[in-house]
Amino acid sequence: MTGRRHRPGHLYAGAVPRRSAIPAALLAAGWLFAGCAPDSGAGGTGDGGGAEEGGGAATTEAVHFAFTEVVPGVYHARGASDLVVGSNAGVVVNEADVLLVDSHISPAAASALIEDLRSITDNPVRYAANTHWHFDHAHGNQVYPPEVEIISHEATRAAIAAGRSNSGRSYELFVGSIPGRIEQMEATLDTMTDAAARAELETTLERQRTYYAQLQEVVPTPPNTTLSERLTLHKGGREIQFHFFGRAHTEGDVIVYLPDDRVIITGDMLTAGLPYMGDGYVNEWVETLDRLKALDFDWIIPGHGEPYRERERIDHLQAYMQDLWDQSVALHGQGVSAEDAAARIDLTAHADNFGGIAAPGANPVAVLRIFELLDGTAN
Repeated sequence: MTGRRHRPGHLYAGAVPRRSAIPAALLAAGWLFAGCAPDSGAGGTGDGGGAEEGGGAATTEAVHFAFTEVVPGVYHARGASDLVVGSNAGVVVNEADVLLVDSHISPAAASALIEDLRSITDNPVRYAANTHWHFDHAHGNQVYPPEVEIISHEATRAAIAAGRSNSGRSYELFVGSIPGRIEQMEATLDTMTDAAARAELETTLERQRTYYAQLQEVVPTPPNTTLSERLTLHKGGREIQFHFFGRAHTEGDVIVYLPDDRVIITGDMLTAGLPYMGDGYVNEWVETLDRLKALDFDWIIPGHGEPYRERERIDHLQAYMQDLWDQSVALHGQGVSAEDAAARIDLTAHADNFGGIAAPGANPVAVLRIFELLDGTAN
């Protein structure tokens, strides 16, 4: 096995962002499609939030991924190279095999994860899971051989089989605009004179070109094992539970619970900051999180961002969502359009918990989704 073992220290001591000379919109575009934009504080995209401090875990850096062992045998995998991976992965190393939670954004990313696993284990991948159907969590499924059980909720399998992971509003929002962003970056490069800024934008541009080429290789592949409410694996001395607690980020969110390890792997039901809500059920999400909180756990590995231990962050998200829902319902009842409502909603009461909130306003896609739910037109 290969890989560099880092000394224990701060568990996810994040890098301090440096000031960039590149226009902010272009830099945001460079990561937005991968679900990695900074937390906007408005219920939009991105991982946001800070890294968990202290904890003494060690990180193994491979070619494309860094694996941090949250508890023995359970890892948080994050992209650590220019390869676009789109989301976190959970890695559960059992006595004789491995469970991977979420297959990333492309077959290239999924294959890189499987290859990099050799830095932490020689065990083969026997199980995989899709926490939900979004492209950045499920578009690596095709690389798994038939003997690998890909586990999801029934609704997730149905959505991928129906082509929803590579079509529709959310896919177009994050992926459909890539050609236009590439053209915009190319035009901006022609006008740039700052050498450092130019080099930075060239790196971002090349990353987008590479990912766009990888898109052509994606064959959406539905999971082959499904659950309606619960499924349990017993792997040696470890129990692995898959739970559906209700609709939240999508209609089929599954969380992975390791009761003996006291870890949950949540997909985008929880992220380190505010999750994307464009396919969500904001009115039900709060109650779904109540059921999640009934589990006994110490660590949360979210769909985006770093793992954390503070359960109160779930309470903060619930309060934010309830406020967003209540204000949206009130404005909808007054006949206000979704666009105008997004400008008028005031969530600054939550600024202490979500640092991106600096002024009134809510994410327009989140508010539009709420209006669709209220109108009965949500997909």
